[in-house]
Amino acid sequence: MSRINIRDLSVEYGTKNKSFKAVDRVNLDIKEGEFVSLLGASGCGKSTLISTIDGLRRPSGGTVFIDGEPISGTGKDRSIVFQNYSLFPWMTVKKNVEFGLRQLRPELSKKERSDIALEFVEKVGLSEFKNKYPLKLSGGQQQRVAIARALAVNTPILLMDEPFGALDTKTRASLQDLLLSLWRSEEKKKTVIFVTHDVDEAIFLSDRIVIMQPNPGRIYKEVSVPFSRPRIRENITDTEEYKIFRNEIINAFYEAEKEVAYHDTEKKISAGNSPVVRSFNSGTVSAVAGGR
Repeated sequence: MSRINIRDLSVEYGTKNKSFKAVDRVNLDIKEGEFVSLLGASGCGKSTLISTIDGLRRPSGGTVFIDGEPISGTGKDRSIVFQNYSLFPWMTVKKNVEFGLRQLRPELSKKERSDIALEFVEKVGLSEFKNKYPLKLSGGQQQRVAIARALAVNTPILLMDEPFGALDTKTRASLQDLLLSLWRSEEKKKTVIFVTHDVDEAIFLSDRIVIMQPNPGRIYKEVSVPFSRPRIRENITDTEEYKIFRNEIINAFYEAEKEVAYHDTEKKISAGNSPVVRSFNSGTVSAVAGGR
């Protein structure tokens, strides 16, 4: 059963006189409980796509359906984790986690909110920092708080926009392990959409990788990850199967870029805007070819 269906989705920025198409005619189905990564270079529309799924942006065309219903804005069935932590500096760790509960689960009593917040602060290993303020925490610790806040509200859909992108390699790996551990431990797994430009991160975390290409953002290729769960990093990364699969993803990553560059060149030639055509028209072909 598909939890999320994206149909002919396009997103444009700007005005009628001058606009930029960030995402163009994207179609994608994501199953309930599936962990899907959007992989691509900067500027390929990954963040635009995930923010549109969250309801933070309105599409210029097409529709996002959740459980068969078109979305019209943000909802209590979705939570999101950003790269920049998005914590309130005047709130303690515990209060930051409670804030999400107040917004999305107003039916809870004060004690229930407190108990749930403490439970998830403990799950991300920050019990001793529960009364600390964000500025007293490291980047990795702040992102743990953001993850705790997103998981505590217990939405069926979790959206993550490069949440580990600003972290060092060791902290990043630690939080990847933590995320998978928390996701697997749930009685009913959340549907996760995870934005990244890191190939190894996408492979380690995902059931399926959606490779995107830029200008405008489109889906280039979808690939199922062949490694069974639970995954232990050291047990798979040194295998021949992993190296072959990793090369497949890397090749697709760069092929997506090359295809865009090729089509851009074709368009310029057709319009007479390429350097060679302009030089030919102005009688300076020899200079373009390296002549003097």
